[in-house]
Amino acid sequence: MNNFITLVKQFSPYFKEYKQKLIWAIVGMIMAAMGTALIAYMIKPVLDKIFIEKNEHLLYLIPFGLVGVYTLKSLGGFLQAYYSAYIGQDIVRRLRDQMVTKVLGFEMDFFHNMRSGELISRSVNDIERVRNVVSSMIPMMLREILTIIFLIIYIIYLNPKMALITLVFLPLAAKPLSILAKKMKKLSTTSQEMLSNLTARLSEIFNNIEMIKANAVESFEQERFKKENLSIFRVNMKAVRTTELVSPIMEILGALAAAAVIILGGKEVIAGRLSVGSFFSFLTALFMLYTPIKRVSRMFNQIQDAIAASERIHTILHREAKIKDGTQILEKPIDKITFQNVSLHYEDKQALSEISFEVTKGKKIALVGNSGGGKSSIVNLLLRFYEPSKGEILFNNTNIENFTLKSLRNSISIVTQRVYILNDTVSANVAYGHPIDEQKVIQALQKANAYEFINNLPNGIHTKINEFGTNLSGGQRQRIAIARAIYRDPQIFIFDEATSALDSQSEQKITDAINAIAKEKITFIIAHRMNTIVHADKIFVLKNGKIVCKGKNSELLKHCDEFKHLKGLQK
Repeated sequence: MNNFITLVKQFSPYFKEYKQKLIWAIVGMIMAAMGTALIAYMIKPVLDKIFIEKNEHLLYLIPFGLVGVYTLKSLGGFLQAYYSAYIGQDIVRRLRDQMVTKVLGFEMDFFHNMRSGELISRSVNDIERVRNVVSSMIPMMLREILTIIFLIIYIIYLNPKMALITLVFLPLAAKPLSILAKKMKKLSTTSQEMLSNLTARLSEIFNNIEMIKANAVESFEQERFKKENLSIFRVNMKAVRTTELVSPIMEILGALAAAAVIILGGKEVIAGRLSVGSFFSFLTALFMLYTPIKRVSRMFNQIQDAIAASERIHTILHREAKIKDGTQILEKPIDKITFQNVSLHYEDKQALSEISFEVTKGKKIALVGNSGGGKSSIVNLLLRFYEPSKGEILFNNTNIENFTLKSLRNSISIVTQRVYILNDTVSANVAYGHPIDEQKVIQALQKANAYEFINNLPNGIHTKINEFGTNLSGGQRQRIAIARAIYRDPQIFIFDEATSALDSQSEQKITDAINAIAKEKITFIIAHRMNTIVHADKIFVLKNGKIVCKGKNSELLKHCDEFKHLKGLQK
């Protein structure tokens, strides 16, 4: 029960914003509950006045009263169902919005430690479980509780003695139902975690389908999936068994109560102290009473599923981002970037150690070195994907931490080997996240040496690209990514192996384009292919997180063994 109260409290701030609709939903609950109690009440006059006393006048009145009662009950049920569903659906819509907004604000380390399938499951599956409870189960439970209250009041009114004896069976159900609820919550938590794993497995399969097919390991992936899918099936069947135990427990107790009523009520009728109508009205109310009690017990068990889901959701919603937003807007132009004794650790691994350098506007800096040298770590720090473990990064002599993340990242365009392509038009891909200016899109494509092939597509810049850009070559996708970077007109360009998917001729054109657009920018180029960095203003050679050499290409060829070694590897 404490978990249920906690669940209601978690969503009570939302309910406060739907006062008018909530009132209508409550009115509907009361109407439905009263209608149910009135149906039991009308059994008494039907039997006593019509069938026993032969009252012909009431014969024509009571049936219309019965129609009125069912109308009241049905209308109340509709009002409760409609307004409860509206409130529940809208709360869940807002909850999904909050979830995605919250997650998008987290640091990169969070995404590296949390699988994408897990996040998808929490944002979709877990919230859907909560939706079912908020929009239907909680309102239905409240309606059934009101029905129970009205029926209890009525049977006490009819015969307090019989009511007391029959109601004593209700507390007997409390202990087994409590045990079942705890077991159900545990099973629900396990089921949701396993479903998250299954979603993650599917995400891995679909994102790596080329590798799976290329290695002919379809059967291996099928078996792994089947194993996890079977485990979920078994846990879900345990949950079904736990839920379905509620009905027999309540029905056995209901039968015991009915048996007691028949014995006691029969004696009262035989002795003339209770009319036949009153007895059957009491018995009808009792049977009606055990139906909502059984429903409430079953729903309480099912609500454990939503409680487990809500806990998983709120673990994310209550988490704070480790990278704190600054308050100062990063204004243009950025004249200088300075790294002062910067070190970076990824958990126990040191990625950078005492890095210091300065780069000014209009300069191109190349970062070279073997894998793990620290090139990507410098980029991660520039974008504030991570915070330095030691030292400072300054933009125009101001610590990068002082700037808002939005203004900082709006000042930087990055092109990586991994190109993000939307299932949308070419123009939407180039202008990604910004208003589409077609002339500006065309200019960006021209600078990226992409307009020629785009112009030959069926609808030019209005041609729709498939998900992941499967209807384009790797080089074409890369050039669209470069056009996107140019379209944003940033102060800083970062090219991380940006020409790796291009042929030599296209690579030279892109390199020329980069040189042209970089004149008034600060440009970082990460490259393994040394011919792309020949004209860099300065080259930093990194090894084991340290800058071991720096200088122009010609200088490094004379004095830096590590650079000569890297050059030699590509001959």
